[in-house]
Formats: sequence, structure tokens, C-alpha cells
Amino acid sequence: MSQYTDGFLLPLAKDKVEEYRAISAKAGQIWKDCGALEYREWIGDDLQVEGQMPFPKAVTAGENETVVFAWITYESREHRDAVNAKVMADPRMAEMMDPSTCPFDYTRMYYGGFTNLVTA
Repeated sequence: MSQYTDGFLLPLAKDKVEEYRAISAKAGQIWKDCGALEYREWIGDDLQVEGQMPFPKAVTAGENETVVFAWITYESREHRDAVNAKVMADPRMAEMMDPSTCPFDYTRMYYGGFTNLVTA
């Protein structure tokens, strides 16, 4: 059976990267503790491409923002649903979900679940 992946993309103020890194590390540990196979987050580095749609434009990132690209891997969609239910019930997660203290705007985050198309 193919693995299942949740992916997300979000703009992040450059002066919030370290604050976000701390939250991301905690979130990754929660997902792994709840059964996720892999949790990865990446920060934009080479984002000014010509002739293609750059990630900053896709998320309408401002001049003082960069982009976070991330994914969480599961055994299957069913496994994802079970893991995410555990994550949302975890008290550690509740501590990080306050929009007034979050270093990024949840409403600007792109998110979706993906089935495997190609594994090379």
C-alpha cells in the first residue's frame, strides 16, 4: 500500500523564523509521538525563479516574508486520520494553537492530503 502525505505551504515573516522553528520542532515531535512516519519542514532559500510560478507569489508573501514548505508522511489515509485525531487531542498541541501568539497567519496556509503518484 502506498504511503499518504499531508503537505502544507505558508508565508512566514523572516524575523519570525526562529520562533517558528521552536514551534515546528514541538509540532513534529507531537506528530511523531502520535504515529506519523515522517515530519519535515523546509524554509525557502532559492525562491526567485524565472519562467515559473515562484512559491512566494503563490502564497502572496511580502518583501519581508519567506516560505515554509512541509510534509507529514503516514502509512495510509486512514492512518493519517487516526494520527491527526490524536494530535488534535494532545494537550501539547492546544498550547500552540492560540492564533494570537502564533508566528504565522493560519488563514494564509495552504494544505492538502496526497496519495503517492511516483516513487523513484
